[in-house]
Amino acid sequence: MPKIKTNRGAAKRFGKTGTGKIKRRRAYHSHILTSKDQKRKRRLRSGTLIHSADAKNIRKLIPYI
Repeated sequence: MPKIKTNRGAAKRFGKTGTGKIKRRRAYHSHILTSKDQKRKRRLRSGTLIHSADAKNIRKLIPYI
C-alpha cells in the first residue's frame, strides 16, 4: 500500500492532544478586535477540541499526526 498524503492546510490548523483527540484554534480572533469585548477576546485565545462529528473527516486529512 502506498503512503497517504497529508493535507498540508489541515496539518497547519490542527494538532493532537496526548490522549489522541484533535485540537483546533478558535475563529474570529485575527482582525476587527476593537469591536469585541475583552472577555470574548480572552476566550478566543484559548484553543478547543474539534466536534466529534468532524473527527472522522479530519483524521483522514492528517493520518500521521
